[in-house]
Amino acid sequence: MTTSNLPACPQCTLENTYPDGDNYVCPDCGFEWPQKAAEAEEEGSKVIKDANGNPLADGDTVILIKDLKVKGSSIVLKKGTKIKGIRLPDGAGDHEVDCKTDQGGFMLKAEFMKKA
Repeated sequence: MTTSNLPACPQCTLENTYPDGDNYVCPDCGFEWPQKAAEAEEEGSKVIKDANGNPLADGDTVILIKDLKVKGSSIVLKKGTKIKGIRLPDGAGDHEVDCKTDQGGFMLKAEFMKKA
């Protein structure tokens, strides 16, 4: 990788990063992450992360961090709702997480949940 195509910082999203040994470093926030993880993410094995930056996997239990109104209905998924057994289907667009709640099955964005 040249300096023009170094990855942006996954924590603060600023592009002022540099390689340091086996890691990339962000001088703005001080975050360090392995170069191999960044290269694997670029190659298509996209890592889906929750609101706190923790990687999610099939079968995980998550908790909603915000009330979510369901488009086209009067259903509201409440903050603090625990959702068990999530799935991470490939090619789901911007809604990365498939889950079932008491109100039905939904596709949700990972940014509105945290790993339990």
